[in-house]
Amino acid sequence: SGMTLMTLILASVIMVGVGLKGPAGMVAALIMGGVVCTALSTAGSFITDLKIGYWLGSTPKKQETFKFLGTLVSAATVAGVIMILNDTYGFTSGQLAAPQANAMAAVIEPLMSGAGAPWLLYGIGAAIAILLTLFNVSALAFALGMFIPLELNLPLLVGGLINWYVTTRSNKEQTNKERGEKGTLIASGFIAGGALMGVVSAALRFGGISFDYSAWWANPASEWLSLLMYVLLIIYMIKASRRIKK
Repeated sequence: SGMTLMTLILASVIMVGVGLKGPAGMVAALIMGGVVCTALSTAGSFITDLKIGYWLGSTPKKQETFKFLGTLVSAATVAGVIMILNDTYGFTSGQLAAPQANAMAAVIEPLMSGAGAPWLLYGIGAAIAILLTLFNVSALAFALGMFIPLELNLPLLVGGLINWYVTTRSNKEQTNKERGEKGTLIASGFIAGGALMGVVSAALRFGGISFDYSAWWANPASEWLSLLMYVLLIIYMIKASRRIKK
């Protein structure tokens, strides 16, 4: 996200300098940012795939072949999924939080509208990042916490506390590390499963299949039940991650 935003800033400054402004300039900047973001995410994902493939005994040639196939499949499906999500829930109405998209819009719009870039704010952000680095605090995590909505930030905080608890219960550093890796794997599975079910829900709604839960949502018992399920989920993640004992 950081490198994509930097690309958007530099591209917008250059295009404004050559006279390309307004909607056309915004579209051009977004296309550049999309290309850079896709290339970076694909490269980062493939590096991890190569490491896993090495552990499993696969060859880079086979992985590259299926990586190209996966890229084509995702390119053909993601656009459709985004359009379905926008039609059913909407990105601009607030039903689907899109903090990264909002950050990109905040970067591009002032430049393309002739207001200029907020260089002072950029400088303050850079100074804060340097100070955080000096104090061994992750500048990226701090920045994410600044612009991600609270309803998304709170689960991140809870996840961090779970990770701290799981990775500090043993006197052996290797055991703590393996428990943390297992917890990350479990959390990744929940993220992927939640995303897939969100797409399934949007697809059902797009196809005209919807269920009215308004009466249940208005019932206070729904909040207590969701809180109970959240606590049970936390307990499960802790217990499942700590099954590694050495």
